[in-house]
Amino acid sequence: MCNHLRVRPLQKLTQSQPTVGNPGTLMENVASFNFFDGLESLLVHKYRAAPVVYRFRDHPGVKDPIETMGIPHTEVDVILANGRSVGFDYQLSHGDTIAVYPPFSTMPAVPLVRLSQAITSPATFVLDVHLGKLARRLRLLGFDTLYRNDFTDAELLRLAVEQERILLTRDLGILKHRHLMHGTLVRSDVVDEQVRQVLDRYHLHGQIRPWLRCMICNGLIETVTKGEVLHCLEPKTRRYYEEFQRCTGCGQIYWKGSHHKKIKKWLASMLP
Repeated sequence: MCNHLRVRPLQKLTQSQPTVGNPGTLMENVASFNFFDGLESLLVHKYRAAPVVYRFRDHPGVKDPIETMGIPHTEVDVILANGRSVGFDYQLSHGDTIAVYPPFSTMPAVPLVRLSQAITSPATFVLDVHLGKLARRLRLLGFDTLYRNDFTDAELLRLAVEQERILLTRDLGILKHRHLMHGTLVRSDVVDEQVRQVLDRYHLHGQIRPWLRCMICNGLIETVTKGEVLHCLEPKTRRYYEEFQRCTGCGQIYWKGSHHKKIKKWLASMLP
């Protein structure tokens, strides 16, 4: 049994407060931020003027203002400070120009510090309440995918952190939690686009193993004889089918029925 993670609420910035406007007053430092390749759409509305002018005192770390403006750290891959690639611990100085990029952006030709954390192989997931269809598709592709329609935010974070799962969510706020290392904001409402986003983001095409997991409960599927499941089959299924599989978790029975060709076509569309 895993130890429980004590989840603390996100803390508001106390060291500095971002504002949009002209460079500042006495004892205030100023930095400008630019966001690229879709990140700008995630900004809190009042920070969508480009560039965002950020006023601050002392030397705050660059991660806090980025998240205050609306961008979770899990959505950031590269930060350039005055043209130099830096990490989340970079401390702002007066006059800095900050550029923020998500994964798969076209980057300037400079040595880069990649901030997206490498994932363990094989990839495993935990999904929030809004992504039930995506959970079924990922299980069909063979990925270990936890989903319940009543997971709390605390449970999602605990499972993601303790089991090193990738958290997939439609909620920006939960991705800002400081303990979370692997997470993605699922942007599309269309399930096939959601699947492609996840596969591309984590380079998972080589890990696809169809028919490995139960789409209902995430349990592993095993081959069984017809005799083992005969008492569960409808008359037409008994007559026309001979090959069966069964979930080791919930007992769901699978066979290559009329739906099989449609599923095979869908699986082929997910391959590169």
